Amino acid sequence: MIMKSPIMKLAALAFSISLTLSTVTPAIANGEGSAIIGKVSISEQSYFELKQIHLTTSQNSKLAVIHISIHNGGSSALKVIDYWIRLKNKSGSQFPARSLPSDKDKTYVAPGSSVDMTYYANVNENTQLQDLVVEFMNWDLNRTKFERVLGEVSVPDTYTDVTPSQEGSILRVGETDLKASIKKLVSNKNEKYLVPTVYLTLENVGANAITIPAYLFSIRTPEGLLYPLEAKGLKDLAIKPKESKEIQLSGTIPVAVSSDHWELVITETDTDLKVNLPVAAFQLPAATLNQGGSIGKAYSFTSKSGVYTAEMNALYRLPWEDQDLVSADITLSNKGPDTLSIPNLTGYFLLDDAVKIEANVVQTANVVGIASDSSLNLQMVGKIPYTSKYSRMKLVLQEKESDTVTTDVVEFTSQSELQAIPFHSLDQPYILDDAGRKTGFKIRSLNRYTSQASSLVIAQVEATNMEKRYTAPTKLVAHFRAADGTVLPASVAEVKNKVSPNGTALLNVSASLPKGFSTENMHLIIGESVTEGKLTESGGKPDSYVKPVAFMLPEMKVDVKDSLKNVIVYPYQISLYQFGTMVENSTFTLKFNYEISREGYLETNVDGHKLVLVFEDGGGEKSFEKSFEMKDFDPVEGETPETVGTKLKIGKHENFKIQVTDADLIFKSSFLKQYKLSLYEEYQGQRKLLATQKADWFITTD
Repeated sequence: MIMKSPIMKLAALAFSISLTLSTVTPAIANGEGSAIIGKVSISEQSYFELKQIHLTTSQNSKLAVIHISIHNGGSSALKVIDYWIRLKNKSGSQFPARSLPSDKDKTYVAPGSSVDMTYYANVNENTQLQDLVVEFMNWDLNRTKFERVLGEVSVPDTYTDVTPSQEGSILRVGETDLKASIKKLVSNKNEKYLVPTVYLTLENVGANAITIPAYLFSIRTPEGLLYPLEAKGLKDLAIKPKESKEIQLSGTIPVAVSSDHWELVITETDTDLKVNLPVAAFQLPAATLNQGGSIGKAYSFTSKSGVYTAEMNALYRLPWEDQDLVSADITLSNKGPDTLSIPNLTGYFLLDDAVKIEANVVQTANVVGIASDSSLNLQMVGKIPYTSKYSRMKLVLQEKESDTVTTDVVEFTSQSELQAIPFHSLDQPYILDDAGRKTGFKIRSLNRYTSQASSLVIAQVEATNMEKRYTAPTKLVAHFRAADGTVLPASVAEVKNKVSPNGTALLNVSASLPKGFSTENMHLIIGESVTEGKLTESGGKPDSYVKPVAFMLPEMKVDVKDSLKNVIVYPYQISLYQFGTMVENSTFTLKFNYEISREGYLETNVDGHKLVLVFEDGGGEKSFEKSFEMKDFDPVEGETPETVGTKLKIGKHENFKIQVTDADLIFKSSFLKQYKLSLYEEYQGQRKLLATQKADWFITTD
C-alpha cells in the first residue's frame, strides 16, 4: 500500500468503519483444484479471503503475487482504500506489498458483493511459500500509526501453488472463471533436444464469453530452470460459456535436462509494471515418448512451426529398372486451430538397424500449408538392390532446420512383409486425391501390335481432371506385370496440353514383349513420376515413382472388320469407302472417299502412331502400302488444301487419290481381277490389323 499524506489519511479515516480484530479460518479447498488459504473477518457480515499466493523467480529476487477477495455482507458499501495487506515472513521481516495498477478503479465493495484484488511484493531469494504470512489491515484513528491489524494468515506447510496434474485450476479472467487443466504431455527426443508438447484444456465455467489474455507459458524444472513454450491458437481465442478449447504448447529443452517432475507455469505480463505475474502452475504428467511406431498409428511431433501428427499408411517395395524402390505413404496432419507451414522434412530407411538408405520426401499435393483440422499426403522413397533381403525396416522422419542441423522427429518400424499394391478392377476407377491435382484414372482398352520378331502391348488409360481449373496431366511411371510376376517397364506418351475441368486425357501406355509372350491375367502398375525428390515436370526424366496402384486389364481386342467403314482407333472413327482403280499411262491410281471423326474432345498424344493402308492384288501382280500420320488428323490453323497434300484430315472428304507409277502394269491389266485392302494401326514398327476388304478392279465400290 502506498502511504498517503496525513491530510488524506485523516479524510479517509473520517469515513472508515470501526472494526474489531477477528480470528483466522484455516485453508479449505474450493473443489476446482485451487484453494482458499484462509479468512480474516472485517465484521460479523464481511471478511477477507486469501485465495492464492504464488512465488516466481525475478532476476536476483523472487516475486510474490497475492490474490485476495473482499466480501461485503453488510448493508452499506465498503471503501477499498480503507483496507490493505502487509506481507512478512515468520521471522518478522516485512516486504512492501502494492496493489496492481489494473485494480486502481476498484474503489468500493457494494453490499452483498465481493471484489478481487491482487498484490505483489519482492522477497529475497531464500524465501519459500511456507515462510510467508499475510496481514490484513485497516485504518484506525485511535491507533498510534492510524492502522490496525485485523488478522493474519500464515501459509500452511502443506500449501502448494502447483495444481496436481490430474486436477484443474480456476483462473479469473475479468469477471469470469476459466478452468484450466492438463490433458497430456508428449515429448520427442533428438540428439540435442527434448521436444515437449503440452495439451492444455481451457473451459469457460462462467456466464459470459471471454477472450483469453496473452498468457505466457514455460516449463519449470525442479531446479527452477524455466524454458519458454510457444502457444498455438491462443491469440484472440474466444471461448463461450460452457465451451472448451484445447491449445498446444511446444518448445525445446536441452537433452541434458532431466524430464522428471516438470511443471507448467502460466504468467501474464503487466504492461504498467513491466513484469511477468504468475497466474497458475501445474504439475505435468509423465511424458508420452514418440520413439517409434507402426503402420496405421499416429504420432505427434513438434517443430518450430508447430505441432504435427504423422502416420505411416503403407510401405511398398516397387520394381525400378535393375533396382527396387522402397516407398512409404505418410499422412501429415494439423489438429490445431491455426494453419501450419509445411516443415522441411527429409529422412532415411534403416534395414535391420544396420544399413542406412537415404530417401527423399515427396510432396504430391499442390499446397503451401496445412489448414486447421486437415492433412497432407507425403511420400518417402529410397532405392535398394532388387536382391536385398532384410527382416526389419525402420523409417526415420527428420526435419531439416539448416544445411548442418537435422532433427529426428518420429520413427516407424515394419517387419519385412510389405503392403500389396492397391488393386483396382475394371469397374473401379482410381481417384488420385492430391490437392490441386485430383484425377480419376480408368483403363479403356488393351491392344497388341506385332512384327516378325517381337510384339508391343498398349493400354489406353483415361485420366479425367477432377479439379475446377485447367491442369496438366499427372506424369506417370508404368509397368506391366505378368501373371508369373515378370515386370516389364512401360512408356507413357506424355500429353503436353492442359486438360479442362471434367476433361479427359487419353494416355497410351506401351511396352515391348517377346513374341508369343502371354498377356493373360496381366496387370498394369502406375505411379506418380518423381525426379530428384519432386514430381516430374514436363520433359523431365523420372528417377523413381510414388503412390503405386495396379489395374486389372481388359481382354485383348483381336476382332478384324470385313469393311473399312466405321473402324475405331480411339479416339478416332475412320471410314474409307467408294474405292475405285484406274491404270493410265503407266500410272496406277487408287481413289476413294473418306470420313474421320473424333469421339468427344480428348487431350492425347498420338505421335508415332500411323494408319497404314495396304493394297494387294489378288493375282500377285501389284502391291503397295501408304502410311498416314495420325497426329496430322486434327486440323491445323492456317492449313489449306495445297498444304494438306497427302495427309488425312478430320471431316468428310471425296476423291482422295494414291498414285503409283508402273510401266509394265498397262500390259497386265487384262489379267487383273480382284484386289484386297487392309487397314493397320502401326506404332514403333509393330502393327495391328484393323480391317480388310476385297474389291473388283476398275469398279467403284459402295
